[in-house]
Amino acid sequence: MTAVLYYVHDPMCSWCWGFSSAITDLLQKLPQDIKVERLLGGLAKDSDVTMPESMQHYIKTNWSKIEDRIPGVKFNFDFWSKCTPRRSTYPACRAVIAARKQGNEFDMKMTRAIQQAYYQQARNPSDNSTLIELAGELGLAVTEFTKDLSSTETEQELINEINRSKELYAESYPSLVLVKDNESFTIPIEYTDSQAMLDAILDHINKN
Repeated sequence: MTAVLYYVHDPMCSWCWGFSSAITDLLQKLPQDIKVERLLGGLAKDSDVTMPESMQHYIKTNWSKIEDRIPGVKFNFDFWSKCTPRRSTYPACRAVIAARKQGNEFDMKMTRAIQQAYYQQARNPSDNSTLIELAGELGLAVTEFTKDLSSTETEQELINEINRSKELYAESYPSLVLVKDNESFTIPIEYTDSQAMLDAILDHINKN
């Protein structure tokens, strides 16, 4: 039997921020023979246009909903007054790929750094300048990161991951998809109950 659990996310997805604790708990409990692969779904393409007021209102409302639904999750609403918001998450996705090139462990570390910058520190991860600052704070080779951030290879890798996410029918983020012996199973997301997700995974694993 071969089994892979795909975690499909976007570093600027607010529900993914809310999912941080649950996915961490789940991965700690997951049997070691189940391989885990992280895929970037890519919420929003590059844009220099200021986010419309209606979109800003929608996202602020989502932030409040997440705070109400998931204990311990908080957002810094100063972002909306301190930054010029744009509906553009592809730069942050490329930053995760560029960081990963310097070590797989930096995939998760850069994702976390982007989330903390965006949701806690009121910094804008749609800006390459912010992403380059984060690379330095993580101890990455900044010159190499800056080059990779804008390279055609990184852009192609992002496209590949987005396409793979679509092939798995992961159309919302976060998503979990278990692939066992070429069969795919969508695992229902539970924001406060990692055990329920683990049980669902193990049910599929243990079926003949």
